[in-house]
Amino acid sequence: MSSKYLITVTGPTAIGKTSWGIILAQHFNTEILSADSRQFFKEMSVGTAVPSQRELDQVPHHFVQHTSIFNTYSVGDYERDAMAVLTRLFRDTNVLVLVGGSGLYVDAVTKGLDRFPKIDPSVREALTRLLQSEGIESLQGLLAQKDPQYAERVDMKNPHRIIRALEVSIGAKKPYSTFLNQKKAKRPFSVLSLGLHADRNIIYKRIEDRVDHMMGNGLLEEARELYGHRNLNALQTVGYRELFRHFDGEWTLDFAISEIKKNTRRFAKRQHTWFTKNQDTVWFDYNSPKEEVLSILQKKLNQDQES
Repeated sequence: MSSKYLITVTGPTAIGKTSWGIILAQHFNTEILSADSRQFFKEMSVGTAVPSQRELDQVPHHFVQHTSIFNTYSVGDYERDAMAVLTRLFRDTNVLVLVGGSGLYVDAVTKGLDRFPKIDPSVREALTRLLQSEGIESLQGLLAQKDPQYAERVDMKNPHRIIRALEVSIGAKKPYSTFLNQKKAKRPFSVLSLGLHADRNIIYKRIEDRVDHMMGNGLLEEARELYGHRNLNALQTVGYRELFRHFDGEWTLDFAISEIKKNTRRFAKRQHTWFTKNQDTVWFDYNSPKEEVLSILQKKLNQDQES
């Protein structure tokens, strides 16, 4: 059993992961790594609910607005960079905190990624052009042909995932799914997974309140500034896609906002499905007393160290 511990804080969007991450980091006098792939980009602040400056000042954070939408930044890049930061920080501390709702990015750090062959960048470029010219439906049909097994399980509304699967299937001339579930690398730390949950109606209300807050805080203006770059991968995400369609004249603003709320609720459902697959996660109500959660985590740490 490793003497180093990574505490992960996961759960659906808008449930309070940022606040709980700060509580844990302050308790253990340590630092936070973000595993929210939407918060990586400097230009996307309002629409990704990045921690406030006050929150960032309370605890050192890593991987919050650390790159640009104009840079290609994959989950593989994140795994490499996050492991380098963990290695450095673990020299001086025994506990670190990982916070985020992007399940694939959490797994990249805690379990490692499947390894894929190097693919010619021109394949991705061609797929991106296809997305821009013919829409996501063309990619969905292509994936159903190239890798029907993966097409059945992937979120078919997520262009990032579809393009990634297609570039491997086309570039490697083998279905993307054949590269999955490989033996993963062993990590030099133990993982304690904390999951936050709430009644579905509470989550939906928090999502609606967050979207309203974002709109009042400048999301429309932020999306308008980014509209000229709407075809970049980083901007193919909830909160921006819908407003871009409003700018295109397809939707009224009120309808676009209602679609943001609806699509965020759907995203929260997918997050719940992903994170509940981890049977080792200790689940808490998002509104649990701080002392109760800290006590249970401390006991679990002590038990692991004694075993």
